[in-house]
Formats: sequence, structure tokens, C-alpha cells
Amino acid sequence: MPRPAKLSSDEVSSKMRSLPEWSVTNGKLHREYQFPDFTHAFGFMAAVATIAEKMDHHPDWSNAYKNVTVDLSTHDAGGITDLDFQLAKKMESIAQKLR
Repeated sequence: MPRPAKLSSDEVSSKMRSLPEWSVTNGKLHREYQFPDFTHAFGFMAAVATIAEKMDHHPDWSNAYKNVTVDLSTHDAGGITDLDFQLAKKMESIAQKLR
């Protein structure tokens, strides 16, 4: 299956409307989540990890106690692609269930 192409800045701006909590920072989709506690934050990461592995698309992220910071870009495309938006939307769905 071919990998997606990098989106233009206009395409990224248009798609950002569907992700109001996200921003573009340093050429990546960026989001900081805050959960009730460490268990919920870690549960979020575990759930996303399973999806990311199936998508063969892995986030750059970090966890500190109840906070998870996420940056998404498609490394082999050199920027943001539809794959990043697909994963971001799946992350939003999971986070809503855990917060």
C-alpha cells in the first residue's frame, strides 16, 4: 500500500477545523492531553499504541504523570499527511472515553 503524500499548508489548515484542540507546531500536529490520573494517561497510550501499530503509523509522544503530549507527522513523507489526521481523530475518540 503506498504511503500518503505530504499535505499542502492549505490542506492542513482546512483539515484542522475538525480538530479544534490540536495545533500545528514545528511542522507537526500537536496536542497536550490531561487525564484524571496516571492510570488513565497510560491507558490512553496503550489503547492508541494498538491502533498505531495496526496503522503502521506511530506518534512521537511523552507522558508525565497524568499528561500526554503528542506530535504527529509522517516521517517518510516529510510532514503532515492524511494518516496523521486519521490517527489524531482516533486519539480524540479514545481520550473522550477516558476523561
